[in-house]
Amino acid sequence: MSSPSETAALSAALSAALSAASSAAPSAAWNTQGTTRGNPPGSTPVEAADVAYNVAYNAVADRFRPVFARIAAGALERERTEVPAREAIGWLSEAGFARLRHPPALGGERVPLSTVFRLLAELAEADPNIAHVWRNHFSFVEDRLSALQDGSKGGPNAGPDGGPDGGPDGGSDRGAAARDILERLGDGEIVGGGWSETDNTSADDISTTVRKGPDGLWRVNGAKHYSTGSVYARWFTVLGLDADGAKRVALVDATSPGVEVLDNWDGFGQRLTGSGGVRYTDVVVPAERVLRYADRYPYQGEYYQTTMHAILVGIGRAVLRDGISALHGRSRSHRNGTTAEAWNDPEILESIGGIAARVYAADAAFAASLGPIDALVHAHENGGYVPDAAVPAYIAVANAQAVITDAVLEAATTVFDALGASGTGRNLALDRHWRNARTLSSHNPRIFKRRIVGDYLVNGRVPDGVGSPEAVAHTVE
Repeated sequence: MSSPSETAALSAALSAALSAASSAAPSAAWNTQGTTRGNPPGSTPVEAADVAYNVAYNAVADRFRPVFARIAAGALERERTEVPAREAIGWLSEAGFARLRHPPALGGERVPLSTVFRLLAELAEADPNIAHVWRNHFSFVEDRLSALQDGSKGGPNAGPDGGPDGGPDGGSDRGAAARDILERLGDGEIVGGGWSETDNTSADDISTTVRKGPDGLWRVNGAKHYSTGSVYARWFTVLGLDADGAKRVALVDATSPGVEVLDNWDGFGQRLTGSGGVRYTDVVVPAERVLRYADRYPYQGEYYQTTMHAILVGIGRAVLRDGISALHGRSRSHRNGTTAEAWNDPEILESIGGIAARVYAADAAFAASLGPIDALVHAHENGGYVPDAAVPAYIAVANAQAVITDAVLEAATTVFDALGASGTGRNLALDRHWRNARTLSSHNPRIFKRRIVGDYLVNGRVPDGVGSPEAVAHTVE
């Protein structure tokens, strides 16, 4: 855990960055393109604040980097054997990773959300499977932080008697229920997904039910696919419909009777994420763990997609790292090469340089999207959030998706141009980078986001629901 001074420095740096960005000229934007390595000092308030943020970020990240290195050391073996990464996830929890966004009162650090994304990118460079497991977990943490905030304020999402969100018909205090589950999540109880179904025609066509029976108990029935993190999860967030057709999110205890984890993920990438199916048969859920979907935190669409970007950026970095390492391991050059040593061949060096440029572009697009997200979160946490405020972040994330997906997939393919047939050896398992990147980027196809950005720029239109939980409809798989 960071010292109070480190956490205060990070929060102060973020506040300074947001203030500088909001007071800058319209053409200026908060820029974090130095990623984990930091930026050189600049001359504008925005750049100065950015430097302070990078310094503060590294103070936090330096504590986790030894754990990331330990995880990286076993990543290739886990990929070969497909042994679940439970131990490695435990190392992260022990280091305080699960409490990154928790407030100090709950033993956390309350780092900016952008810090979580940047740490996930570093973790993904070590092992993208493990980084992916945290996607649903941190999302539910974010949701409970929002509930905690509303509960403490008696905000617009609080129930008529100070209750739900946490209990659809009233009941336990919203803030107290949020604090209780946040404590457990901070101790490392992982949250798995339970949103996507495969037998429906659209994301809004939901067959899973979350309904209150005549006995007063809430029960979940249905089947979910793409339940990322399921083999590691203590909890599942399950999206379903109540008796009135309204969306509910039930927090289901994975140990409850009627929960069946199928562990049947058959994708060719992200093999260790536990993204298979889960069946729910008359699973009883306490009322305080049945939540209104409409009360979800409003920037969840930007969160879910940016988590994917963080993992892709980490994969891109790993491609460059492993490509250079494999090139140094080559004992001979190609007969059409111009040097005796492959690592001195100008064309091969140009190939590596091209990969580096693509990874740099992905990093830059990722970093450029983080400022608008932090600004959105800042507005939400300080009572200044309105749905229209989400548009800049939504468009920034959509733009980043197009750049990152193209760059990382191309890097994961062209790395083999620098290595020849020896690069395809199973001992290197370089194919895993493309398989993992292709699997991740298939969740929310880039072609649709390009059309959305174009429509916004030409016609000023944005999709319905931007700035509300409904914007997440196609980004949660």
